[in-house]
Amino acid sequence: MNRSPQSPGHALVVGAGIIGLTTAWRLQRDGWRVTVVDRQHPGAGASGGNGAQLSYSYVQPLADPSIWRQLPKLLLAADSPLKFRLQADPHQWAWGLRFLAACRGSVSRDTTARLLALAAASRLAFDDLREAEQLDCDFSSTGKLVLYPDAASFDAARRQLDLQRALGGQPQTALTPAQCQDVEPALAHYAPRIAGGIHTPSECAADCLKVCLALHQRLADRGVRFELDRTVKGWVREADRIIAVRTDAGDLQADQFVLAAGTASAGLGRALGLDVPVYPLKGYSITLPVPEAPGQAPQVSVTDIARKVVFARLGARLRVAGIAELVGDDMRVLPERIASLAATTGDVFPQLAQASDLGAWSGLRPATPTGWPLIGRAAGAPANLLLNTGHGALGFTLAMGSAERVAQALNSPD
Repeated sequence: MNRSPQSPGHALVVGAGIIGLTTAWRLQRDGWRVTVVDRQHPGAGASGGNGAQLSYSYVQPLADPSIWRQLPKLLLAADSPLKFRLQADPHQWAWGLRFLAACRGSVSRDTTARLLALAAASRLAFDDLREAEQLDCDFSSTGKLVLYPDAASFDAARRQLDLQRALGGQPQTALTPAQCQDVEPALAHYAPRIAGGIHTPSECAADCLKVCLALHQRLADRGVRFELDRTVKGWVREADRIIAVRTDAGDLQADQFVLAAGTASAGLGRALGLDVPVYPLKGYSITLPVPEAPGQAPQVSVTDIARKVVFARLGARLRVAGIAELVGDDMRVLPERIASLAATTGDVFPQLAQASDLGAWSGLRPATPTGWPLIGRAAGAPANLLLNTGHGALGFTLAMGSAERVAQALNSPD
């Protein structure tokens, strides 16, 4: 059934994380009647304790040629930020092979260009959302420093900076260790141990969970229907269209469907005969209270490339996140991983070494092999299904830009 933008119809969004909620917000604003279904509460998945950085200008995908020389250390070192546990899962094997195939310069450059364009659109759309909804989400725009441990990694970062500059990215500057300390005085102890950093003054941070909870409340108040604690089991299909999602509490009908279910998207796609190459990339975070004395914790967002850990200031808290585990759907919060994040925090910012209230968390980032998310209509999919999934560690950053693309596709004729 064709519908015009003037009378859109009923859209059902599978997923109540930041991707699903921003999609629902954008569609409701366009006049769609919207239902959101999720097996948990809003923001309970990868959105709940993510790294909090809005990395609009630093979007280099994980699939990069540098992975090849890092691979032995990443896989074998006891303190490696990457952990791979081989499982009897063909989906894991296929994803891993595709990931390694994507670790080429040409693929990385193409993906970077596309991500920068999407991130730029997402920045503008998120600014509009914050202004429209007056969100209380600990938003800051204090910039970001990415720290590099040695000359080789710093040289590679400067080449990436040149690429992103040529692609129209936001202004970035390569800094000496002393200049890094000037930008962020809390690095006084750590700066002598790095080779340099890349500074992006325009980068931002915010509490993704607070955004999710606020959007849930705003949307519910405006009549968006939320079906929470309901697991989607499959689809009810007629010819080349879906007429309902099948849940553990009955069927939910709609005119159009958006699959934004994070790591569950792969299985729900397979139920329709689709190849949805999304695999869980498990991450961890801790959230520390910040001492009242100035200079104890960073104001600027910081990424430590050597440890693959990010630090983001959220008001009176510091979010520390990182680690990438390819271990399937294992949601356990492993004490040794939390201890590693705490030790890294104390190493980089010694003033925080005695923090005891760690706010430990883990989540499954839905990652594609290339780092480019799956947005829009897919080949072989039912005519009224769109994808919005596979954003990896950039879900918060890309959420609003992705929602705009989905809305544009839904508002176009079938």
